[in-house]
Amino acid sequence: MLSILDLRARIEAGTLTPSGAIDLCRAAIAAREPELRALVTLDDNPAIPDSGPLAGIAVGVKDIIDSAGLPSQMGSSLYAGWQPRGDASVVARLKRLGAVALAKTTTTAFASSDPTATVNPHDPGHTPGGSSAGSAAAVGAGMLPLALGTQTAGSVIRPASYCGCAAVKPSFRLIPTVGVKTYSWALDTVGLFAAGVADVAHALALVTGRPEIDRAETGSAPRIGLVRQDFAEAPEPAADAALNRARQAAERSGAQVADLTLPPELALAWERHRIIQNYEGRLALAWEYDGHRDALPPRVREHLDAGAAIEAAEYDEARRHGHRARRVLKGLFAEYDAILTFSAPGPAPATLASTGDPRFNQLWTLMGVPCVNVPVPGERLPVGVQVIGRFGDDARALAVARMIESGLRG
Repeated sequence: MLSILDLRARIEAGTLTPSGAIDLCRAAIAAREPELRALVTLDDNPAIPDSGPLAGIAVGVKDIIDSAGLPSQMGSSLYAGWQPRGDASVVARLKRLGAVALAKTTTTAFASSDPTATVNPHDPGHTPGGSSAGSAAAVGAGMLPLALGTQTAGSVIRPASYCGCAAVKPSFRLIPTVGVKTYSWALDTVGLFAAGVADVAHALALVTGRPEIDRAETGSAPRIGLVRQDFAEAPEPAADAALNRARQAAERSGAQVADLTLPPELALAWERHRIIQNYEGRLALAWEYDGHRDALPPRVREHLDAGAAIEAAEYDEARRHGHRARRVLKGLFAEYDAILTFSAPGPAPATLASTGDPRFNQLWTLMGVPCVNVPVPGERLPVGVQVIGRFGDDARALAVARMIESGLRG
C-alpha cells in the first residue's frame, strides 16, 4: 500500500515531487483498476499543488461526496452524469492542505446495501464490503494513499477490514457532512482510509485542524475492555483468532486487557439502530422514493419500504434510548481507555452479491464514538479488529490502535 507518511517524507527530502507522487498512483491505477473496478471517475488533468502538508497526496472521494469538476452519481442511474458546482466541506479542506482529489470511488446506491461492481483486492471472488467499496479497495490495492468514505452502520470499518487497510470513523460530526448525500442525519459520519493507523491519524489531525490527534500517546498501561458483543451473534473463527492476537499484542505492549460484557442498555441500542437508519433514510431520500421508486435497486427499496412503515413515536423512542445508551457508555469509559472488539464477522465473504454484515459496527455508529480498524496480518484474506474510544477522544483511540498495530507487526 502507499503510505501518506512515506510519500510525504520522500517529498520533504527532495527525492520525490508532488507530481511524481501522483504519477505513482496513476501507474498503480493503470495496473490494478481494470480488474478491481474501484473508481467511477478519474481526473485526467488535476491541479497539483507544490506546497502544503498533503501536497502530492492523491485522494479517492466516495461518490456521494461532492468534488467540483467531477460527477457525483450516488451509485445510482438517477444521478448519472450529475456534476456539482462546488466541493464538500471535507474535500475543500483537503485541497487547501495541498491534496489532489484524483478520483471518485464507487459507492453502493445511496450508500445502502446493493453491491457495486468493485471486487476485493485480495481475491476478486470476494466482496470488498460496502458501502465505501471503492475507497477501501483502492487503498487496499495500493492505488491511492488516502480515501474518503462514510459510515451509517458499518460502511468504513467493515470494508477496511475486508480490504486490509487502516481506517477511522471519527467521533460524530468531527468531520463535516456538508456536501455529502444524506441517508441518516443522526448516523452518517465521514471517515478516512489509509495504509496504516499512523497514516489515518496524520490525515485526521490535518483535516480537522487538531494536531493533538497525531501526537497522542497511550500512557504506560492503557486499560482496554475486550468486548465480544454477544448480542450480535458469534463471529467466524478467523475474526475470533484476530481478536485474540490483537489482545496478546496489546498485553505485550503493556496494556491491561479485561473482558467486558456490555450493559443491556447497549444491546437494546444495537437493536434500535436499524429503526433510526430506516426511518431517516425514507425521509432523506423522499424525492427518490416518492418519484422514482421503481428505479431504485432492490435493497434500497426494501430499506425505504421498511422506513415508511415505522411510526414517528417508534423512531422517537429509539432516539431517546440512543441518548440513554450513550450516557451508559460514557460511564464505562471512566474505567477503560478504549474498547477492543471485532471489525467484521470474519474475512470478506466469497460473494459479489452482498457487501457483508455490519452487525459488529452498528452500535458504535449510533453511539457516535471514534472507531479505528487495525489490520491483523498473516492471513491470505484480511481480517481487522476495531478499537473504540470515548466520544471526542479520537486521539486516544488512535494511539491505542497504533500500539496494537505495532505489537502485531513486532
